[in-house]
Amino acid sequence: MKKYLYYISAGHLFADMTQGVLPAILPFLISEHGYSYTVAASLVFGLNLVSSVVQPIFGLLADKKAMPWMLGVGVFLACSGMAATGLTSNYTLLFFSSMLCGIGVAAYHPEGARYANKVSSQNKKATGISIFTFGGNIGFALGPLVATSLVLAFGLKGISLLFIPAFIMGALLLVQMRKCQAMLTLSQAKSTAQAAERARDRWGAFGLLCVLLFSRSFIFYGMNTFLALYWIKVFDQPETLANMALSTFLAVGAFSTLLGGRLADRLGLHNMIRIGLVLLLPAMALFAFSTSMVVSTVLLIPIGMGLYLPFSALVVTGQRYLPNHVGLASGVTLGLVISVGGLAAPVLGKLADHGGFHPVMTVLAVVAVIPAVLSFFLPRTDYR
Repeated sequence: MKKYLYYISAGHLFADMTQGVLPAILPFLISEHGYSYTVAASLVFGLNLVSSVVQPIFGLLADKKAMPWMLGVGVFLACSGMAATGLTSNYTLLFFSSMLCGIGVAAYHPEGARYANKVSSQNKKATGISIFTFGGNIGFALGPLVATSLVLAFGLKGISLLFIPAFIMGALLLVQMRKCQAMLTLSQAKSTAQAAERARDRWGAFGLLCVLLFSRSFIFYGMNTFLALYWIKVFDQPETLANMALSTFLAVGAFSTLLGGRLADRLGLHNMIRIGLVLLLPAMALFAFSTSMVVSTVLLIPIGMGLYLPFSALVVTGQRYLPNHVGLASGVTLGLVISVGGLAAPVLGKLADHGGFHPVMTVLAVVAVIPAVLSFFLPRTDYR
């Protein structure tokens, strides 16, 4: 079954790569079309708005009936929506293309995380989720590099080449996940199903987890949306180096996710959550007050680690809080709460328009207090 985990992770890479592409093309859209930071950030808002609204619906559907085909469809819609942004200069069409991409992303996460949980061995759930999440993180990290390469080579129309992985990866997942579901149906143990039915859903604990994840998401999307622009405006660097800084941050996050999953299975979910979020707090504070590009670049390492080391543990914790609604828990923790953070992008864009980028980073540093504190109040699901 492990090979299907890698197929799911690869699909996650392409789905989330689109979310890495969008912030990377914002500087090009601003320079070519004269958009303000607020207007440009609204494209991120559009993607995350629709993703936030429909993601819980996909999660509930996943709990009622297995939909392996949803993974292929999700990748197709995500890549196709982002590819369409390269074919128009009309802002309304750009906004709706971003929303189509958001629907694809929303479709992929709940079912993808649910299958990642099912094909992982019982004592390595965090490791399995980390492999699944690693694909998405690598996609985020590759997004700026792919976007910059395509735009420099072909102009903004080069983004339309994302139609190619839309068809190839979408078709591959349709075939492979159908086989995966057939194997799961044959091997599913009745005792596991009965144990899940007897388990109690802990909605209060899950709600607290969502608040923690939302504050973490606010920081992530603030960094993901404005880091490249921060390098351009504050440190006076070209778009290529700015997007390299963004990719560095996301690459550190990707490998931290993989490491965090393995450590969580050894040290315990809650210990891993606390270690990561406590590390994030001083790193964000130092970054907000740094005036040196070298120091800021070095700080991207602990920031990326602080955000991503606990992520797999957070997702598995959410699934354990709602054992009878694993699809919903996956959709919310991997999708909805993460996407909601992107809804704050226009607010931060407005702040950047009026006060510059240092106040934006200061706000993110202040918000980092919330997940660090809440990590000590989460009800335990393990005893390490």
